Amino acid sequence: MSDTGTLVSRLGTIMQLAFVPADVPGALRYWTETMGVGPFFKLSNIVVDAARYKGGPADIDFSVYIAYWGELQIEIIEQHNDAPSIYSTWRGEGREGLHHVCIVVEDMARARAVCAEAGAAVMQEIWLPGGGEAIYVDAGGGSGGLIEMICFPPDNYAFFDVMREAARGWDGSEPIRAVG
Repeated sequence: MSDTGTLVSRLGTIMQLAFVPADVPGALRYWTETMGVGPFFKLSNIVVDAARYKGGPADIDFSVYIAYWGELQIEIIEQHNDAPSIYSTWRGEGREGLHHVCIVVEDMARARAVCAEAGAAVMQEIWLPGGGEAIYVDAGGGSGGLIEMICFPPDNYAFFDVMREAARGWDGSEPIRAVG
């Protein structure tokens, strides 16, 4: 077993559960009506500075829906094109359920080094305008999902705080809210 300082689980805490469902409207109804989670904020057709899937350039057109369940973020991902990605591969395999967990890391270079030492393969990388970065790694969990690691500028995290606060007083109205 690795030194506890170099375990993937020690890089940060889980802040998100993410899903890539075949039926996005159905998933949103489940989370809002059955689970009472919301409101979901829709970020449409996310613009990235660059993306890579399995080491090659990727032109992924996707939107995300984000809400909070207490302190835990729930994300629903919808890919709009058939570009190779961790999302289209998942859907192409007909998979359902948890796609990935996300942890916030303070040092992406260290996160990459720890993942490499653990034998976790980087499946997808995304660089966002303003300096944010996310990687998705497969740590060899078999039927388990991927692990996303994010390192964002403070303004990105501040927007998460706005979403979390909206969830605290949510009365069930306007369950999907477009951003931008």
